[in-house]
Amino acid sequence: MLKEKLADQFEFLRAKAPPLIGVDISSSFIKMVELVEAGKGYRVERYVVEPLPHDTISDGNIVNIEAAGEVMKRAHKLLGTRIKNIAMALPSAAVITKKVLLKANQREEDIEYQVQSEANQYIPFSLDEVNLDFQVIGPAPGSDEEVEVLIAASRKEKIEDRVAVAEAAGLKTIVMDVESYAALAAFDLIKGGTTGIEDKDVTAIVDIGAQTTRVTVMHEEQQVYSREQQLGGYQLTQDISRQFGMPIEEAEVAKKTGGLPENYGPDVLQPFNEKIALEISRALQFFFTSTQFSKVDHIVLSGGCANLEGLEEMVAQRTQAHTVVANPFANMALSSKIKPRQLKVDAPALMIACGLAMRRFDPS
Repeated sequence: MLKEKLADQFEFLRAKAPPLIGVDISSSFIKMVELVEAGKGYRVERYVVEPLPHDTISDGNIVNIEAAGEVMKRAHKLLGTRIKNIAMALPSAAVITKKVLLKANQREEDIEYQVQSEANQYIPFSLDEVNLDFQVIGPAPGSDEEVEVLIAASRKEKIEDRVAVAEAAGLKTIVMDVESYAALAAFDLIKGGTTGIEDKDVTAIVDIGAQTTRVTVMHEEQQVYSREQQLGGYQLTQDISRQFGMPIEEAEVAKKTGGLPENYGPDVLQPFNEKIALEISRALQFFFTSTQFSKVDHIVLSGGCANLEGLEEMVAQRTQAHTVVANPFANMALSSKIKPRQLKVDAPALMIACGLAMRRFDPS
């Protein structure tokens, strides 16, 4: 009975073993990624990025389930896979998380009862209104007698809306994660190699989405800071629309495909890049003043705007930090269906979908 109360439909945060596809529902697109094992690593088998009608998603909430379901069904058909099990994620703002310390070496049933008791203190809703889950992270820092446990809870309707979209597309949701955790799973694939990023470094992951820019700072595999600003790629679309007298839809297409007038770079793109770089710099200043840290070693740009011409260089110049564009697939093999050049362009926007696809290989 308690287990049902902890997770009515399925466990979110927990990993499952069967083959699955990572599915990210962002504010403007549905993105799907399928990975398979290849030797000691992974291969990108398939991926697809399919646009959503305007206003299908608002502030992370699915406003039009039917429209989103149609796009997901179309995306799955374009993906060309037989796998119908999927992993999705909730926006971080829709999930309440809390780390607690519990006595080590307990039975799972005993941990469940304690989690429920702890959740009552931190969740401002009745437990009947939420899906609740937990994950044992590992030994507590500095103590062998305690373990650190992550408790996560979300309103049931937030989960049910996403499940309904999948069901409308004929797909089955078996994992419900949190977007920020999925992105961090993909970040693990970026560390090392040519990026030079190590766990001991202080690294800022900057996700530039359609509506918001989120700065997450990592150190020793722990999130030490997070800040979100209302600035994203949709503002660049609006700037293009105003500057060149285009409808928003045309401006969005032109932003991706090019063909804009010669003054697009200096008059529109460069000022937008400067705004993004300034917001990143401001977020880092808040980070420095609110923590014991005084510098960042690396900045990783992700999201749909990460590959904008000149942005990487501008951010590096303003912040004086080593800056790279995210590509979690850089060390993976590619199937013959994948166009390497296009994947490199799309990769920064596929961080969450990639992290979700990785749940296929998590044995926990």
